Amino acid sequence: MIKKIALGLLALVVAVLLFAATLPNPFHLESSILVQASPQQIFPLINDLKAWPQWSPYEGLDPQMKKTYSEPPVGPGATYDWEGNGEVGKGQVRIVAADQPTRVQLALKMERPFEALNDVVFTLVPEGDSTKVTWAMSGPRPYFFKLIGLLFSDSMVRKQFMQGLTKLKITAEMYHRMELRAKSGH
Repeated sequence: MIKKIALGLLALVVAVLLFAATLPNPFHLESSILVQASPQQIFPLINDLKAWPQWSPYEGLDPQMKKTYSEPPVGPGATYDWEGNGEVGKGQVRIVAADQPTRVQLALKMERPFEALNDVVFTLVPEGDSTKVTWAMSGPRPYFFKLIGLLFSDSMVRKQFMQGLTKLKITAEMYHRMELRAKSGH
């Protein structure tokens, strides 16, 4: 009986390991939101790394997080380094390209809790009087991450993206309303 249970568990482990090997490499994740503001109003919130604390879903995970920004913190070449607890880890984001006001491409280098080098792209596409903002990330998916992905699905990252995009929407729409009031004299 014990031998059958052990063989069954072994077969299950082998099946999981084989299934993980079939997962795609590289990975691509993205989330989008509609923001009632122009790309010109949203773009600076993404292209200026010092504006990220207003909307990034990772900022509140460690109030003691150490942050370092390059000068200037805006546009291609700008960097933002951080080091914090186990939830935020240690890493750097660097702006690779900025096509004002429609696209910001970044290189994300993680050192902790695991090493990774991913491509991050924000696109801003006008839709009437609003803007569709898409946050995408792609990169290699080594076998270890395929296994981890079985336990912690990509939906966890998409959830964090949506939290950030929702904060970005609130922030951009607030600035948009303030700008409209200023123009109308109220």
